[in-house]
Amino acid sequence: MKFPYGISDFKGLITEGYFYCDRTDKIPLIENAKSQLFIRPRRFGKSLVLSMLENYYDVAKKDEFETIFGGLKIGKNPTKLRNSS
Repeated sequence: MKFPYGISDFKGLITEGYFYCDRTDKIPLIENAKSQLFIRPRRFGKSLVLSMLENYYDVAKKDEFETIFGGLKIGKNPTKLRNSS
C-alpha cells in the first residue's frame, strides 16, 4: 500500500494510524542543545523529523496538538515552547 501523504508528512502519518516509532521524547534535548546537526544516511527519516518538529512548534496547529501528539510521549509532557513559532 502506498502512503498517500508522502512518508515525510508527520500529521498524515499520525492521524491515519500508520506505525510511527515515537522519537518525540527527544524534543526537550533539541530545545536545550546549543546547536543541532542532523546527520543521517539518505532515506533515513530527516524529512519526517523536520515535519514532526514543524507540527510541534507551529502556532497555527495549536488546536490540533492533542490530535497529533496526544498519544505520543511529548503529548503527555509538552515543553513550554510547543506551538510557539
